[in-house]
Amino acid sequence: MDDVVEWVRSGKCIVYPTSTLPALGCIPEPSALDALFEIKGRPRSAPVSLGVANLSQASEIVEVPDDVYEIIEEFPDGSLTIVLSPREEMDVRLGSKGVAVRVVSDPMARGLLLRTGPLTATSANHSGEEPLLDCSAAADYLCTSEHAVLGVDGECHGGLPSTLIAWHTVCSTPESLKIEVVREGKVSSEEVFAWWKRRT
Repeated sequence: MDDVVEWVRSGKCIVYPTSTLPALGCIPEPSALDALFEIKGRPRSAPVSLGVANLSQASEIVEVPDDVYEIIEEFPDGSLTIVLSPREEMDVRLGSKGVAVRVVSDPMARGLLLRTGPLTATSANHSGEEPLLDCSAAADYLCTSEHAVLGVDGECHGGLPSTLIAWHTVCSTPESLKIEVVREGKVSSEEVFAWWKRRT
């Protein structure tokens, strides 16, 4: 694991496992994001999410209201990605004023992130292509003459992605608190809004 930590801290990309699909990870710094977006063939206008080991780590980069702790406890580990306000405006490729964070559930990924800090958690594939499930195979596929990608041993199980929720702190809601399900995934919109209604 030491070589993986050193590799990604140097600004290079890795592929690591999550509870759904292999994630293409880099540190949230401009030069590393340059490489990641070039590898994926992803437009700058399509922000990527950040994987974190826990909400304590997330709170170092985004504002985490108490109700976020509550919803994370309510649903299965790794099933939600939540868009929150950053402590300082971030790179547009991370969402600028609304940054999506996901607490990973894979034990290896959690251990990795505890050592590296937050890493991008976008799917490890070229934009628009079907992702592979084996992390090492996905890394090999993404390598280019300009960018080597290091794979962490591990195979993911696929399935629905995490459910992406824009939290009320980033929604334009002058009259009342409101959340928005941006992408339905492991947790249905009905389940999210039922929880929200019970809480409010």
